[in-house]
Amino acid sequence: MNPRDLQLKELRPEIPSARITNGMSSEERFQNETLRPIAKLQNDLLIAVFRNYISKHKNSFYELNLDRRMEYIENAIQKDIKFRNSLKGIIIGQFILIEYEAYIQNSSALNKRMMNIVKERLQSNIQLLESDLAY
Repeated sequence: MNPRDLQLKELRPEIPSARITNGMSSEERFQNETLRPIAKLQNDLLIAVFRNYISKHKNSFYELNLDRRMEYIENAIQKDIKFRNSLKGIIIGQFILIEYEAYIQNSSALNKRMMNIVKERLQSNIQLLESDLAY
């Protein structure tokens, strides 16, 4: 591994619940070995990026009840292609070369997993998106 790859791997947090077993699919293995640790590492940036998204969309997020906020997060990730691509870049930019090579072999399925992880991470941290905590 080159120095960049080693440094990136060292930065990633361990996730004890992300188990690796022999019977799991290659996509699930990639999710648990790569996507989940990167999403956890990038958590603060993902929250900051979503706060900026809220701001650029006239803060309407803050007028919604909790259920609607959850839907807002999901819709932003699923329907706003530019935003979705930005989120993908935040995750993919942390891949080491061998992970990127694995990713491009099955990017469609892995993108779905990646966006679900980001969505769940934002939704589980929804209290950090409150307007009085923003910036």
